Amino acid sequence: MAESVAVNHFEDEGEAPEILTKTPGLAKDEHESHLPHASVLDLDVEAYVADFNSRIIGAYAAGTGSRTLPADVGVARSLIPPGTAALRDFSYLAPDLPEFIAEKCVGCMTCVTECPDTAILGKAVPEATIRAAMETAPGDERAFLASQWVRTRKYFEVPSLKGLPGAMFGIFVDPTKCKGCAECVEVCHDLGYDALRMVRKEETTLGRYRTAFTFFRRVGPTPKEYINDKALADMMLAEASALLYVGGAGSCMGCGEGTALRMMVAGTGFVHGPKGLGIVAATGCNTVYSSTYPYNPFLVPWMNSLFENAPAVAMGVRAKWDQRGWQSKRLWVVGGDGAMYDIGFQSLSRMLASGMDIKVLVLDTQVYSNTGGQASTASFLSQDAKMAAVGSAVPGKGERRKELGLLALMHPDVFVAQTTAAHVNHFYRAILDANSYPGPAVVIAYTTCQPEHGVGDDRAAHQARLAVDSRAFPLFVHDPRRGADLAKRLSLQGNPNPKEDWTKTPGTGDVVDFVAFARTEGRFARQFDAEGRPSATLLKSQADRLANWRLLQELAHVRGTVG
Repeated sequence: MAESVAVNHFEDEGEAPEILTKTPGLAKDEHESHLPHASVLDLDVEAYVADFNSRIIGAYAAGTGSRTLPADVGVARSLIPPGTAALRDFSYLAPDLPEFIAEKCVGCMTCVTECPDTAILGKAVPEATIRAAMETAPGDERAFLASQWVRTRKYFEVPSLKGLPGAMFGIFVDPTKCKGCAECVEVCHDLGYDALRMVRKEETTLGRYRTAFTFFRRVGPTPKEYINDKALADMMLAEASALLYVGGAGSCMGCGEGTALRMMVAGTGFVHGPKGLGIVAATGCNTVYSSTYPYNPFLVPWMNSLFENAPAVAMGVRAKWDQRGWQSKRLWVVGGDGAMYDIGFQSLSRMLASGMDIKVLVLDTQVYSNTGGQASTASFLSQDAKMAAVGSAVPGKGERRKELGLLALMHPDVFVAQTTAAHVNHFYRAILDANSYPGPAVVIAYTTCQPEHGVGDDRAAHQARLAVDSRAFPLFVHDPRRGADLAKRLSLQGNPNPKEDWTKTPGTGDVVDFVAFARTEGRFARQFDAEGRPSATLLKSQADRLANWRLLQELAHVRGTVG
């Protein structure tokens, strides 16, 4: 698998070329120059990017790239310019796409936040600005464009009370990035708003959506006075600093990892600026779908290291950055189960012990998704996976899950958070606090893998919430800044009924335990008999999850109910 790095400021602190601050390819540049054949150090970045966006992207879009393009120094060094995936078109993938029902929208931004493909975006703009822009829109499209905007209390009434012009809030779908997973519809429904629904994709529909998204770009950015720093989901309204993952990645429909990556770079870029961070990525799904040549969805510099040594590589990058006086730049390591729980755990442990100012995002799918679904030490006991398949002799995964969060917090002075992208405020707060912590930080995010978990494409957020509610994956934050005692440093805030063993469904009173969670996922289907009774192995897995939860309660001095 090729390594990939955005061509920008891993090495050069100078002004980034314009391509880094704009979505590439929107201006039709027909630059015909070719990359010099001497050395990558001689690289003319602007010429390289312009050539890449016209000649190379064009050839791959036409299906001829691998046959007609010559090898050059860029390919030899596995260089992909930033944001080239913005030019990728997924319009042909799914038969449906989301439709916005403006009158039901409250502007919560959850759909924008949870979309793994940057395919649905929001904007809050003063009404006068929209009216002026509408004058230049095609007359037959104005009714549809007007239907995409709504007066909400959040963006219209509250600013009006503060003396600002009320802002209209709009939701727009980019049909070239939408894969039809319906994640946005599901999260909106779970919140009780139902401001989105899936509709059939017709050629006329695509035309209207393309026109509307062009209008979305043309109307200008959300003014900063309408972005509430305390409403963390609003960060994705700040396009220039937060929308640093442009979509167009080759990830599966509804991929839980994509949302976590988008939110991490949004939270970091919003505070530290679009040139204030870099990523060292361990080999895994995240590097495959983010560097499917010639498409790179990141507008920030990133490099791909091996499966097992990304934290060690990051230590080298951090040391070089510090030597150059770049202490304020945030450096993130990204990896999955193998890179952090298994083969790369020693490298991670060494990095944490070093005390270096490096942040880690663990994309926890509980399985080696990239290599076909083998079990890992992040897998749950009783889970059905390759190398641990359920059968007459082997009842699924036989080892208990390794608790990476507990292992990490036992290293000296390490910030640790266990969170999910579905818990928007908890996730963003974990990213912001990790960035502000003056030392190593680990953020472990539950990331639904639809094919390996056996759930629907629209279920990433739903299943992540259920994993938390059922104690399969509890939320916690360990912040050494809170005090000397572990109980002061460790917070279980965000978990429902934190003093109880299990939670109960409001209204019905049904117990939400690990067995209830397992019933909703295909990876546990063979642990139930024809009458739906759980196997002894699954009950053992439930006992393991309860023991883990009680340990967290004990460490945080939150006394649970026994029984």
